[in-house]
Amino acid sequence: MRGVRRRCALLLPVVLMLVGAAAGPEGPVVDTDRGPVRGRTHGAYSTFEGIPFAAPPTGPRRWRLPGPARRWEGVRDAGAPGSRCVQLPVLGPGGPVGSEDCLHLNVTAPAGPAAGARPRPVMVWFHGGGFFSGSGDVYRPDRLAVRGDAVVVTVNYRLGVFGLFGHPELGGAPGFALADQRAALRWVRTNAERFGGDPDNVTVFGESAGALSVCAHLTSPASAGLFHKAIVQSGSCSTTTPPSALLPGLGTYEPFVPARRTAEEGALAAARLGCDRPSGVLDCLRALDARALATPDLMQRFSLVPYGGSALPTEPRRALQAGRFHRVPVLQGTTRDEIRLFLAQTLAAHPIGDENAYRARMERSFGVGTARAVEAAYPVSAYPTPAIAWATLLTDASFICPTLRDGAALGRHVPTYGYRFSDRGAPDFTGLPPVPELPLGAAHGFELPYLFTITPLTEAQQRLADRMTGYWTAFARTGVPTAPGAPQWPRPGAPGRVLSLAPGADGIRTVDGRAEHHCALWDERWPGVTTAR
Repeated sequence: MRGVRRRCALLLPVVLMLVGAAAGPEGPVVDTDRGPVRGRTHGAYSTFEGIPFAAPPTGPRRWRLPGPARRWEGVRDAGAPGSRCVQLPVLGPGGPVGSEDCLHLNVTAPAGPAAGARPRPVMVWFHGGGFFSGSGDVYRPDRLAVRGDAVVVTVNYRLGVFGLFGHPELGGAPGFALADQRAALRWVRTNAERFGGDPDNVTVFGESAGALSVCAHLTSPASAGLFHKAIVQSGSCSTTTPPSALLPGLGTYEPFVPARRTAEEGALAAARLGCDRPSGVLDCLRALDARALATPDLMQRFSLVPYGGSALPTEPRRALQAGRFHRVPVLQGTTRDEIRLFLAQTLAAHPIGDENAYRARMERSFGVGTARAVEAAYPVSAYPTPAIAWATLLTDASFICPTLRDGAALGRHVPTYGYRFSDRGAPDFTGLPPVPELPLGAAHGFELPYLFTITPLTEAQQRLADRMTGYWTAFARTGVPTAPGAPQWPRPGAPGRVLSLAPGADGIRTVDGRAEHHCALWDERWPGVTTAR
């Protein structure tokens, strides 16, 4: 079953005229707190890639909180990304790739002075990939930097067993992946001004596992003061998937789990690896080659975010409900067809051929009583195929309604804006073979090419991308997602009202998300996470 989670992870993954920047013959040079770096000029913007923001977590530093990067002598070349963190390929066979020496970040900054009197807003991107895949360099943020006049930072963080391992000898489950992200944010606070950015105006944003990361930082006492706005894309604090949703026997997906459970899993894993001596377990584990640890089982077993320690004391969705989160403006949303990406990868093994198979799935996932109510709201006859019907109700139950639920909790305390990415003609950049009974539509991650340079867009899609870039960067600048000449967002606090984003003259419009996606049903019948606390 863990192999299913692997396949169902997101498949993604000028001369600076600024204070502290100087143009050299080979590219601009910026003097960071660890030493100078030389970037590359791309006309309207410059990039500085592969900058270490923490010490390599290798050898005896494996499973330790990130320490400061060493200073370097001379000018360090920052013309190419650093190594990606050890990870599994999302598609196809093959062993682990990447390096443990991977705590690098990439900065993209516009050329010339900022458009306004203040330094540029800073946007820090945490990538997706299920916490066991992905890297920051996959996402090229030149559109956000140039059109939005923002400094954009993309970050690597430890993945899988290297980033979310726990063990009693570690004092539980410290959450090294989130600690790496905090170290990157501290680097940004120290160095943003050197790249023309405003250290007092930092927005964290991410998609999928990156969005879950942002959610964790919103509710983490350890992240206080490190950011000033947050954007959550397709991964709310309450995201969860019911049991047997994709394949029989696949349990409920819950991205946040008690730290004690992670530590118990770590003790069992250590014993299986032969490191179960009375003392020195961590020394034994740290002496193992990375490939011995980066197995599919261990990388996915330790891809859930632990809570219950000082850094993340409470399950994030419960922290939101209790009002225990940082008081910053939030923009959050989903795609219209989130689950189609995941379901398309399992239909061959577990098809939904007719109404009986559709009903059987509902009963396995929700129980007989709830299944009747769900079928009444989502009759198979209302959809082109049973697979589309199943994907639609799963998207509502697992992504859209939990996101709106979180939006209501956030909106009681801070300005909160909601969106739904609705372009069902969005480009498919996954490389997956087509599934005739389930077109991908506006699937999980399909908004990303509208913010980052990933794949070509049509002329109409490019106009939507320009609008979305304007919304995202205006929010980073002011806390309000406005764009000149573009439709306005529903006012903060409007229950369930979100901005639907699609190409065309009427493609951007306000919709009642709660009504369109049957959220009253899901709030009553399947309100989310069920793990024993």
